[in-house]
Amino acid sequence: MTDKTYPTGLTYFLIMLALGMGGFAIGTTEFAAMSLLPYFADGLDISEPTAGHVISAYALGVVVGAPILAVWGARLSRRVFLIILMAAFAVFNLLSAFSPDYHTMLAFRFLAGLPHGAYFGVASLVAASLVPSNKRAQAVSLVFMGLTIATIVGVPAASWLGQSFGWRWGFAIVGALAVLSVTLIYI
Repeated sequence: MTDKTYPTGLTYFLIMLALGMGGFAIGTTEFAAMSLLPYFADGLDISEPTAGHVISAYALGVVVGAPILAVWGARLSRRVFLIILMAAFAVFNLLSAFSPDYHTMLAFRFLAGLPHGAYFGVASLVAASLVPSNKRAQAVSLVFMGLTIATIVGVPAASWLGQSFGWRWGFAIVGALAVLSVTLIYI
């Protein structure tokens, strides 16, 4: 039996950056939406309590999407599945930015939440497969570092952008980050 060869150096760094960028995009949209709530409530001409349903719709999408998409994507290669998940995430965040009304925004936020859980599950499996068994926890933690950095950098930046230039920019920037993640995973 031959020993498995694992990526090292720059190759390993770029793979983990690609996976972490997806986590960064997901974390940014998940939490920045809360700070943008008064702005999109005003922009969509709805009350703030009603606008809160948009955040709940995203969370519901996460809960519904994780098991369904995990089963659906089990036959796909992990790389292809990650690209599909992050591409869908990008599309629905960009569509959220252009939502003309409350019901459309509600639907797009639900759809944007669908890939969330499945992405983290598959990205964790990919990260763990890239290293020897004694380094798997460290590799998975690097994927989730994207989520951590999102709470420190991404959320305040998206919030500032959305509050300064319009709430739609807060969602559009997440869509752009997701497109970057798709590109990095593809490369």
